[in-house]
Amino acid sequence: MAERILIVDDERKMRQLVGLYLTNAGYELDEASSGIEAIHKATDQPYDAVILDIMMPRTDGWAVCEHLRTEGSNIGILMLTAKTEVEDRVKGLDLGADDYLVKPFAPEELVARVKALLRRKSSSLNEYPAKITDGALFIHPDRHEVNVAGQSVDLTAKEFDILYLLASRPERVYTRENVIEHIWSMDSEWHDPRTIDTHIKNIRTKLKKAGLPFNPMKTVWGVGYKFNTTEGNNR
Repeated sequence: MAERILIVDDERKMRQLVGLYLTNAGYELDEASSGIEAIHKATDQPYDAVILDIMMPRTDGWAVCEHLRTEGSNIGILMLTAKTEVEDRVKGLDLGADDYLVKPFAPEELVARVKALLRRKSSSLNEYPAKITDGALFIHPDRHEVNVAGQSVDLTAKEFDILYLLASRPERVYTRENVIEHIWSMDSEWHDPRTIDTHIKNIRTKLKKAGLPFNPMKTVWGVGYKFNTTEGNNR
């Protein structure tokens, strides 16, 4: 069965162009001409990925991306935009987008990124357990929820994904580049690895505030981070 992709862009010609590339690659397609229509369709119908334009009137791509992740959707999100500023790219990724492609783009690159995105999503769904329990810490990927002894922890989409990635492989060390490859994209050359440090810091702060008695996000100096189930001074 062909994977289903929703193309969201207020320009009909761009939807047709992207649709042509992806149809030739064997995907089943649907379209939305506005952010509101995209939200309704993505809520009512199953899609494997959404190709999401940022600059749309009223409800832009950023708002659509944030809404989908807030509602717990695990749909793959590839954002298309004419914006080239690093800050704009990072904003979309931090809201929960999986990858980013700047217009104009080559058809081959679009198809390659969609294939890589779907491959990563499929791999993560099959590889990781449905629920992770570590003492008082519970991680529910199906609901995109984290709680400590019953108290909900309000993590951003990217904070959740990073915590889930590390917790799924306790004691495995991930470099910052490893985290970017798993959570964002292997093509995220614009993404500053140092932003991973900020996400880790935020996760630690929120887990501590929720009452977790120890810090599970251990720094491996000069290398990266790992999830440590041992209570103690895990800096």
